[in-house]
Amino acid sequence: MSGMFDGIQRRVVSLWFPRLASDRVLRQCPIEGPFALTLKQQNSNRIYCLNAAAEKQGLHQGMPYADARAFFPSLQSREAEIEKDQQFLRILCRWALRYCPWVGLEGKDGLVLDITGSAHLFGGEAPMLADMRTRLMRAGLSVQIGCANTRGAAWALAHHGEGIASSRDTLPALRALPVAALRIEDSMSITLQRLGLRSIGDLVGAARAPLTRRFGPGLLLRLDQALGAQPEEISPQTTPPHYAVRMTLPEPIGLLSDVMAGAERLLAQLCTKLKTHEVGARKLCLSLRRVDQGHQQVELRLVRPLRDPQRILPLFERGLAEIDAGFGIDQLRLEATLIDPLPVQQISHASDGGKGKLDDLISRIGTRIGLENIQRFLPADSHIPERSFIIAPAAYSEPASGWNLSNTRPILLFPSEPISGAGARPPAQFRWRRMALTTGRVTGPERIAPEWWLEDDNWRSGLRDYWRVETREGRRLWLFHTPQNPGWFVQGEFA
Repeated sequence: MSGMFDGIQRRVVSLWFPRLASDRVLRQCPIEGPFALTLKQQNSNRIYCLNAAAEKQGLHQGMPYADARAFFPSLQSREAEIEKDQQFLRILCRWALRYCPWVGLEGKDGLVLDITGSAHLFGGEAPMLADMRTRLMRAGLSVQIGCANTRGAAWALAHHGEGIASSRDTLPALRALPVAALRIEDSMSITLQRLGLRSIGDLVGAARAPLTRRFGPGLLLRLDQALGAQPEEISPQTTPPHYAVRMTLPEPIGLLSDVMAGAERLLAQLCTKLKTHEVGARKLCLSLRRVDQGHQQVELRLVRPLRDPQRILPLFERGLAEIDAGFGIDQLRLEATLIDPLPVQQISHASDGGKGKLDDLISRIGTRIGLENIQRFLPADSHIPERSFIIAPAAYSEPASGWNLSNTRPILLFPSEPISGAGARPPAQFRWRRMALTTGRVTGPERIAPEWWLEDDNWRSGLRDYWRVETREGRRLWLFHTPQNPGWFVQGEFA
């Protein structure tokens, strides 16, 4: 967009990362030779992104993976992770704030920067772009950069030419670029080339009325936006809050008490930020950098969203006690890697803190054995004893008030075990688990019918009549009788 903004010519920089996905993976795990990421598209596994070595072998994006392996059998590959790629792009977006206060995302593999009034801080536009390129290449990222008065022109230069367009006239820098540089659809670009309009210069010299009738107003709108004849809205994308704090120490520390004191200061800062945005942390990661450049991490997962430093700090103690400080720790970094909404709630002097203490206890135990291994029973909508409950992780479920049953159930339930007996009432004497028992007091029966809409081999015998039997030997058992296929069974025991 050409024009003046407070007397200053607007200047826009476009950064395009043509191998963003593969560069991200190769930064973490370097691989020599051709490498490609694959993604299932159009009912087939296709190449999603590849490195320069793979491109030199004739492979290209969108190529079927089977054809690529047939063409180059030693090709190394992994599955693409688009979500992680977008997270990495957002990290680059924060990094680019070093050059200007306005940075936004440009599609799935690019950034756009409004450097108006900030280029002189780096000695001009050319030194600024050179610094960008050097730092990105040093980080292992391939990048193409374009700079112009408009967003469209900067995008065109980054994707099809690279370079810096003059602030006085944008057209000379765009004239030789292909029409695809105008951010139009591939089908429209192919049709224009068939008509002999292969470059932006050809399009500028063509009659506008026939082009509008043939392609609609969108083509000329993109052309005018690139040349600055039509304004194009440029607004920064809202950057999500980054919940991380860091502390660099003037002298290395190694004692557990000192590390806990540092963690306490970081927690206070982080929880203040969490409270401002009305969220709570579910997962925290404390990174410790040693003077020998070694890194260690302590991860803490919480049962419920939390932002109270006094409750979180003791949960870190066990993990920090196992840290090897080496020759000393000189930097601490605390990040909330998983957050959940936690709006401000009205509390009173009569509020019960018992639930919070239980959550803290589950978090403490979970740091040792894993939160998934701490489970609770929850009621299920079924009158069948075996199906009247479900088992769920305590960290990801809320306790229920209780089972809505008219009759009591045994505290211990197990698969039915047959015993000898005849008739519709519990036998006076029977043997169970090698014990001779004598019936004392009985209560019942409670008839339970099978759920006909569910398949269950254990209930194919039909109805069951349940009895509560108290034996003279002190056992309190839950027996049932099957009238349709006569037999007696024990299925549970009361406390």
